[in-house]
Amino acid sequence: MATDKITRDDIEAKLRELKEDVDDTTESAKSYAAAAAAGVVVLVFLVAFAAGKKRGRRKSTVVEIRRI
Repeated sequence: MATDKITRDDIEAKLRELKEDVDDTTESAKSYAAAAAAGVVVLVFLVAFAAGKKRGRRKSTVVEIRRI
C-alpha cells in the first residue's frame, strides 16, 4: 500500500493541468461556435429574404394598359 501524502503542491499542479485542458477545449469550441453563429445568421437572412420575396409577389399590383 502506498502511504504517500497528497501535498498542496500536488493538488495545485493537478488543478493547473486541468485548467490548461479546459482552456484548450474552450478555445477550440469558440471557433466552432463562431462558425455556427455565422451560419445561423445567413440562414435567417435567406429565410427572411425568401418570405419577403413570396409576399411581394403575392401582393403586387398588376396594371393593364389598353389602347382603344
